[in-house]
Amino acid sequence: MILAAATNESLAQTSNYLIYSSMAVYTLAFLAHIAEWVLGSRSKVGRTAAALTQTAAASAPAVRVKTAGGGTAVLDRPKVVTRAAAGARDVPDGPGAAGGTEKGDLYGRMAVSLTALAFLIEAGGVVTRALSVQRAPWGNMYEFSVTFSTVATGAYLGFLAARKNIRWMGLPLVTTVLLDLGVATTWLYTDSDQLVPALHSYWLWIHVSTAIFCGAVFYLGAVATLLYLFRDSYENKLALGGSPSSFTRSVLERLPAAATLDKFAYRVNAAVFPLWTFTIIAGAIWAGDAWGRYWGWDAKEVWSFITWVGYAAYLHARATAGWKGRKAAYIALIAFGCFLFNYYGVNIFVSSKHSYAGV
Repeated sequence: MILAAATNESLAQTSNYLIYSSMAVYTLAFLAHIAEWVLGSRSKVGRTAAALTQTAAASAPAVRVKTAGGGTAVLDRPKVVTRAAAGARDVPDGPGAAGGTEKGDLYGRMAVSLTALAFLIEAGGVVTRALSVQRAPWGNMYEFSVTFSTVATGAYLGFLAARKNIRWMGLPLVTTVLLDLGVATTWLYTDSDQLVPALHSYWLWIHVSTAIFCGAVFYLGAVATLLYLFRDSYENKLALGGSPSSFTRSVLERLPAAATLDKFAYRVNAAVFPLWTFTIIAGAIWAGDAWGRYWGWDAKEVWSFITWVGYAAYLHARATAGWKGRKAAYIALIAFGCFLFNYYGVNIFVSSKHSYAGV
């Protein structure tokens, strides 16, 4: 018994060491992403040259070619097709955070490599925490927060592995992860301990793991939605003949087009919404086993349902004429705000059966 306790304590210390080590590597990734954006910033001369190149290409004459019969035919210059949605502005995607520069791309690839390394170290911290308590490693807010940031980073790296061009999300992601881990290790830390008997159930693995995964993907959708609002305002200003500041132009011109960001946010939110529905159903089943009732209007249950209604309203708005675009984006951000309050607000400020101990 004493040997087992000592082993568990050693595993808990190893977990803490790995979490702090991952924070150090995430910090390096953060600096690399900053370098990517700074070195990828296109100078005024570079932007002018790019604009002149595009203008020259647009005014290029039609191409004359010889046909098999000995005559000639005129081929129009092919139209550049962008990923803008129907009815949206025909705006191409930006070159990315690196801005098309070699140095920026080098630091961007370094940032992704460091993020992947930090993810592996943090995942090791989550696993050793689970081994130290011999249960699912999300029995309190500290464990939930650490696992959440791990899954969010894993989802981001998964999109990159699938060759999705979302490296522009690296800087806000790493910044958020550092803030999340900082709050977790400073204010939310709780020593390894066992759960109350009512929570000893295989539903802990099913219900909480799906909630963490949904939250991580909802986060990626929220970042894309927020950037969509900035990029859409930028494109509107240009369309109306406005002149954004050089800093605004330098940052926003490298992001994907507003239509692309909007499409990405919609797809990830729509894809994970059924899983969030399952999360609520699984929680109700677990509540029936643990407390003898499936729904008791507990604060956590209510705000989970409010979050579900928010995302359902967003998906409905996307399919409703007059609500696509910015109006639907505002609803998506409100829905994600409900998710955040469900986690921080309910767990810390509201008395609930779901309140985490030791916080």
